[in-house]
Amino acid sequence: MKPLFERSRLPRYAQLADVLRSRIDRGVWSQGSRLPSIEQLIEEFDLARVTVRQAIELLAREGLVSPQQGRGTFVTARPARPRAIKMQTTLRELAEVYRHDKPKLTLIEESEAAPRLAPDEGVPAPRYHFARRVHSRDDVPYCVISIYLDDRVFRRAPRRFRRETVIPVLLDLPVPIARAHQSVTIATADTDVAGHLGVPVNSPVALVRRICVGPDDTVLYVGEVTYRGDFVRFEMDLQP
Repeated sequence: MKPLFERSRLPRYAQLADVLRSRIDRGVWSQGSRLPSIEQLIEEFDLARVTVRQAIELLAREGLVSPQQGRGTFVTARPARPRAIKMQTTLRELAEVYRHDKPKLTLIEESEAAPRLAPDEGVPAPRYHFARRVHSRDDVPYCVISIYLDDRVFRRAPRRFRRETVIPVLLDLPVPIARAHQSVTIATADTDVAGHLGVPVNSPVALVRRICVGPDDTVLYVGEVTYRGDFVRFEMDLQP
């Protein structure tokens, strides 16, 4: 498995810890069971002894395992699973999610800036109010969002737009929305995003881009959201 580790810039001990953590989470090793010995892990993953020890120490600090002198390393708990954000498929459903689960909003930056728009996405507004912030739940940051809002819309409720999530406010004003689009891309966290979300660099993330367009084809809102991978759940109904 060493070639797989070499394709990532994440430290190898952290990558190994991810593999072991995943096995514990899936029940490969149940609570109270003993992990393979350090020698067995060295042989399986073709990694140095110090790397394997660092991975086990990391899991021990997380409370998942307990190394015991002369006996081995035992599983003490399964990883806690954060409550996920379900990716909704309508604006109204998305608004209801935020109405019932209001996140903590931490502002990173606020200014005037225009979003990048493809020709088929709509006509740019004359000016955009820009804000970048972190959303958290139970003191755990789960996304970083860049918000581009038509300044004319922003000035209708600046206090609410600064203190609340955007979609519910748009629907409450109300702002006429002729069409909306959402795209999702699976990627990895860069240094900046990793720092804001408290995850290792190269951790999996979901990049979500949302666009709301008015009846005159003006792009009213662009939201570029980076979610932690462990906070996103996709559910789709399949037609029989």
